[in-house]
Amino acid sequence: MIEPQGPLPPEVYWRRRVVAGAGIVVAVVAVILLIVALSGGSGDAPDSANAAAKSSATPTPAPAPSKTESAAPSSEAPSGGGNHGNGGDPSAAPEAAPPADTPAEQPAGSPAEQTGVPACSDQSLSVVLYTDKPTYSTGDQPVFTLVTTNGGLAPCSRDIGKAAQNVTVRTLDGSRTLWSAQDCAPDKSVNIQVLQPGQQVRDDITWSGTTSSPGCKKKRVQIAPGGYQAIGKLGERESAPITFNVVAPAQAPVGQ
Repeated sequence: MIEPQGPLPPEVYWRRRVVAGAGIVVAVVAVILLIVALSGGSGDAPDSANAAAKSSATPTPAPAPSKTESAAPSSEAPSGGGNHGNGGDPSAAPEAAPPADTPAEQPAGSPAEQTGVPACSDQSLSVVLYTDKPTYSTGDQPVFTLVTTNGGLAPCSRDIGKAAQNVTVRTLDGSRTLWSAQDCAPDKSVNIQVLQPGQQVRDDITWSGTTSSPGCKKKRVQIAPGGYQAIGKLGERESAPITFNVVAPAQAPVGQ
């Protein structure tokens, strides 16, 4: 190393060299630190950009339903905790409530609607037919009596009017119908009654003693002497058949 020369003592020149060298070292270190800092910042920039891109690309989750919204479906769920099957999720659709059992609809103006009492079923009724006498002469007009009884254990309502009744006259073996009360000029009157258990109602139907046909389209003729049977009916409930006789009028003795 070159020895310091000058008017000053050598120690002064050596100290100046040491200070200058230290300054150079400090400057070099500062430059190195600056380069490192710059290189590190440039490396972080892409990462932050990527993070920003990911953040912008990530869809924002939908907000959770509020308490008011989640409570609305549960109000439609059937009582008894119908949402238990959905794991308690209030946003799940509630289970449909089972339909309630409802009584069969009655037609407008039915006995049940008019009286507020259940209608009598055909099975709960007893229908019996009577004649006013066992034997008639040709030309007589037999009178049939239809007796309807409530055979049930509770009151019930029923139309027992002429529109719901019928009487038919048949041959004695029942193979052929000769007359029906609903064939010619049928009576369409309605008579709705509440029948107590065991209560009977009676109604009379008069027969002209002639034949008839549905709609009264055939000529009516006088019934011939012989044995016959008759059956009464209310709705679809029929009586047991009864029998009666028709005979020719008694002839007056000759000469009287």
